[in-house]
Amino acid sequence: MDLKPFIKNEGEKPLDNIVSDGGMCGIFRAIGFIGDSLSSGEFEIVEEGKDKVYLDCFQYSWGQYIARAAGLKARNFSRGGMTAEEYWESFADANGFWSEELLCQAYVVALGVNDVVNRGMEAGSVKDINEEDYNLNANTFAGYYARIIQRLKKMNPQAKFFFVTLPKCWKYGEKSQQASAVIRELAEYFDNTYVIDLEKYAPVYDEEFMRNFFLEGHMNPAGYLLTGKMIASYIDWIIRNNPEDFYKVGLIPYCE
Repeated sequence: MDLKPFIKNEGEKPLDNIVSDGGMCGIFRAIGFIGDSLSSGEFEIVEEGKDKVYLDCFQYSWGQYIARAAGLKARNFSRGGMTAEEYWESFADANGFWSEELLCQAYVVALGVNDVVNRGMEAGSVKDINEEDYNLNANTFAGYYARIIQRLKKMNPQAKFFFVTLPKCWKYGEKSQQASAVIRELAEYFDNTYVIDLEKYAPVYDEEFMRNFFLEGHMNPAGYLLTGKMIASYIDWIIRNNPEDFYKVGLIPYCE
């Protein structure tokens, strides 16, 4: 048996090996996906003479594609248009997402497009974090993002976190890079936290990518499936390159 697909391989980049079965994501029994429309399987429908329709179809979200491939439980803590600010200020509370009954062993956080790119919120930095009381964090993207993580860490200190940077897209511009830089900085700040750096390693969202994987301004089913494969493969790579960090995943609390 060749062990190479299952262990660290020198020189291998995060998306060199695309897994079809969820890879090492399968060591988790429950993963929470915190994000916006792209984490919600949102379809953008445009019919002539009518207003655009936006549909969150969670069964098509990349988190659910990962769940079906890896045989784990995926929880969508997301909605189209979501920001870190709204998630903290109202959305999570309104939907009971802080409940112990929804506890996960790992969380994949994909926020930033609506915060920094679309709404122009100040990106901030880890200097905006108050370690003693997250309610005192600055009202920046970094401050709100950190609030979410700090509260989840208080609920489940052993949980693993994967922060997703924004991919390179022609319509995002410089603000996308600012958001991604903050996300990397936050991952360095917190323990048990890793970066899924789509800006650095994912395909560029150019005209060819959009033609194949987008439906108007959001992804089509193939796009969400592809994203699921990329996220799962990146997590697989992280686990294989840091095996000692994941020895005790089976002891991390979670709810079915």
